[in-house]
Amino acid sequence: MLSSAQAEIRQTSVWWLPRNVTMFGHEIDFIFYVILILTGVTAVAVFSVMVYFIVKYRAKPGVSAVHSHGNNTLEVIWTGIPVFIFLALAIYGNEQWTQMRLKTPPADALPVAVIGEQFGWNVRYPGADGKLAKMTASSVTKENPFGVDPADPAGLDDFTTYGELVFPVDRAIRLYLGSKDVIHAFYVPEFRLYQDMVPGRIYDFVWLKAEQTGQFQLACNQLCGQGHYKMFGKLSVVPQGEYETWAKGKAPQPTAAKETSTVPVVMAGR
Repeated sequence: MLSSAQAEIRQTSVWWLPRNVTMFGHEIDFIFYVILILTGVTAVAVFSVMVYFIVKYRAKPGVSAVHSHGNNTLEVIWTGIPVFIFLALAIYGNEQWTQMRLKTPPADALPVAVIGEQFGWNVRYPGADGKLAKMTASSVTKENPFGVDPADPAGLDDFTTYGELVFPVDRAIRLYLGSKDVIHAFYVPEFRLYQDMVPGRIYDFVWLKAEQTGQFQLACNQLCGQGHYKMFGKLSVVPQGEYETWAKGKAPQPTAAKETSTVPVVMAGR
């Protein structure tokens, strides 16, 4: 059922934001609206004053132009106010960035590794132990897209998908992001999440928590080659019980895990 699901149809116009479904999206939308209102009010005020002056001081027969050398007080005011606004936005934005990228995710966060390639998504999930095998960017190859250490026993019950991601709702997800060939970007508009994926690095500081269920589309937001237009993945946010059922169906059986333990597949810290 999940594998055949399509990305949700936009409920809003393409000229406006899609719905937000993650915990960090509220703050991102807030700062977007603040900037939109500030710039909108400023634009209306500036153009209104400009039109007024154009009309009031238009050229008139017999009336000489009046020359002005400026007003220091006004200069300080209209320079100081924008400086204060930009500084406040920078401080607020930096705090939100810290929360999203630098704050340690919850201990029970589900680790999920995603490696981009031309032109698809390799995805790796932990098995019953809740741990991914060690991953190193230097070990990423065509045969080992995750750069996994085959000797790490934590990877024996890991399982992989291609172009399919399933996240449990209301549970933190810790992403391990990397690239096998060129620069890709992990982008889900409804998650308000964008992260470049550079070859030679594993980004392990990106995390999120979806607050609503639904079907979404993971898109690459970096021009990565001729097939860039078709590099998308299906992402489902489902109840915890449904995720557990799906994961059990994908996880290798104990005997199969031993037989495939030498097949590499995952990544490590940044």
